[in-house]
Formats: sequence, structure tokens, C-alpha cells
Amino acid sequence: MKLIDLRSDTVTRPTPEMFAAMQTCSTGDDVLGDDPTVMELEALAAQMLGHESAVFVPSGTMGNQIALACHCRRGDAVILDEEAHIFYYEVGAPAIIAQVVLRACPSVNGVMDPAEIERRVLKQSLHTPGTTLLCVENTHNRSGGQVISMDVMREYRTLCDRHGMKLHLDGARMFNASTWLGVEPAEIATLFDSVSICLSKGLGSPVGSVLVGGAEFIDGARVWRKRLGGGMRQSGLLAACGLVSLRTHLPKLVEDHRRAAELADGLARIPGLQVETCTNFVMVTVPGDSGPWLTALEERGVVAMPPAPNRIRLVLHSDILDEDIPAAVAAFTEVSERLNPRSEAASPSQ
Repeated sequence: MKLIDLRSDTVTRPTPEMFAAMQTCSTGDDVLGDDPTVMELEALAAQMLGHESAVFVPSGTMGNQIALACHCRRGDAVILDEEAHIFYYEVGAPAIIAQVVLRACPSVNGVMDPAEIERRVLKQSLHTPGTTLLCVENTHNRSGGQVISMDVMREYRTLCDRHGMKLHLDGARMFNASTWLGVEPAEIATLFDSVSICLSKGLGSPVGSVLVGGAEFIDGARVWRKRLGGGMRQSGLLAACGLVSLRTHLPKLVEDHRRAAELADGLARIPGLQVETCTNFVMVTVPGDSGPWLTALEERGVVAMPPAPNRIRLVLHSDILDEDIPAAVAAFTEVSERLNPRSEAASPSQ
């Protein structure tokens, strides 16, 4: 029985092209600044995103935390949405590394109201920290791959300029957002002072993220990368996979989105399930606790994640094929009939 792994788009295996690139790439010592493949990846990422410079880092979390440390001083205030990855899934790192104060803002599907953001902006004084950074996540993980529109992101840019704040994008899945919006990645990225993109989410690489920004910002980011233990040596082996991702993988994202829509359509036909989808995510609300559903689905070869007690998250990626979609729907149908049997139809009216 084939395993259909829908836990995340981080579970993809390196492609044959990536293994070939690793075998043939040139390497150096990236901490000493002479790994040619890393430099090629950084230059390509900066060019694609319309920024001056870039630095290759081991993870998206490190990229985000370096950005906070470079943009802020200790004690500064940072605004972000209350469901943001930086706030929810990075283990309190902003308090430990950049030593900043986080001010959570409510959001709807990851979209913060600019007026609500503005209400939380603080001017530095004897009594209050100054707000120096706004962080945005696009696409939005906990909202199920939802996308923030170009108009809203432009409003965030205008707001930050008005208050002298920097604007950082947690763009772990930014290429999914640009694909969904039908815009070039640079159209999104150039609205921000810094952007962290993840090569191992959706883009198929085994490891790594890239942080882009201005040249002076990236010089400081390299210091923080070394300070956090993120300086790697012959990391061209990993950067080679990232080059394959950026050069060949972006057109595949639209297929992930298509398969997510087809999966959502099939699951929506199952009585008792509530289904939402955007980009490469499908979010399913099930009757009762999701735990028995996940166990029963795994017995049928489908694995997924529970973002909430009655929710199941399914994430499409390049290792999922067209034929996996009806197989996943069939597994959900069997589990539904077992755990949520439909009541017998009522007798016809007289």
C-alpha cells in the first residue's frame, strides 16, 4: 500500500535532478565566503525577489529570527498577527534572541486590518517601547494556506513608511502566494524590507531557506547567522538543491494548487465534513475528535496533521500524484462510514 503523506509540503524527497546537482556542484567554505554554489543561490534568490543581497540559512525560523535581530534593538516592539508562525511556532525565540516585545494583532485568515495594526503602534518614550517592525506571513500557515492580497500588502507598506517602521515577510510559502495571485515573486518581495523564503516547503529541497534584503542588512544577517550557529562549511551541496528548486520547481506549484482543489471537491461530497481550501492546503473539519480519524486514515495509507481537536490539515506537494487524489478521497469515505455512519433515510412523506 502506497503511503500518501499529506502532513506537510516539507516531506518531499530530493529529486533525481537534485542528487545529480549535489554530485557535480563546486563547493568551498561558506563561512569563509568562498562556496561558489552558495553564492550562486544567494545571487539568484536576490535577483528573483528584487533585492540587493541574500544569505543562505539552515531554516525559515532562523531566517525570521535573524531578520528580527537585524531590524530591532533589544526592547523594541514588533507587531504581528496572533496566529503567525513567528509567534506560534518559533518557541519564544523573539524574546530570547532579538529580545523584543511582541504585540499580537487579530487577523482573519492571516490578514490584519491596517487600522488594528495602527492602534498598536507605540512611539518610544520614557514609558513605552518604540514599534520598529511589522511582520507579515504570506501564505498563512495556521489559516490553511490563505493568501494576503497585493492591495493589503501595499497598505502595510504605506503604514510602515508613515511610522518609520520596517516590514518583514515570513515568506516560507511566498511562491505559492505569487502563483495564486498571478504575479511575479518580486512584485510581492519588493514591498518588504526583508523576506525569508523556504526552499524545503513546496519547492522540494531537503534543507534550507534564504533571507533577502538590502546589502547592509544582509551583512548584519551574516553576523547573526554565525552567532546562532548557522554558518555552514561545504553547504554548496545543499545550495545545489536550492538552485534546482528556484529554476525548475515554481511551475509545479500550480499543479499542487489544482490537486488541492480536486481533493477538496471530493472531500466536500462526504456527508458531515466541512472543507476549506486555498493554495496547496485543504482543511477538513470532522465530527468529533480528529484523533480516531487520523488513526483510521493512517491504516488506509493516508497521513495528515491535526491543527485543532476537530480539524485535519492536508498539504499537497510535488510527491503527490493525480492518482493519489481519488485514493485519499476513498480513504476518507471509508473512515467516515465507519466513524460517522449516516442515519437511515427517513420514510417518504405520506
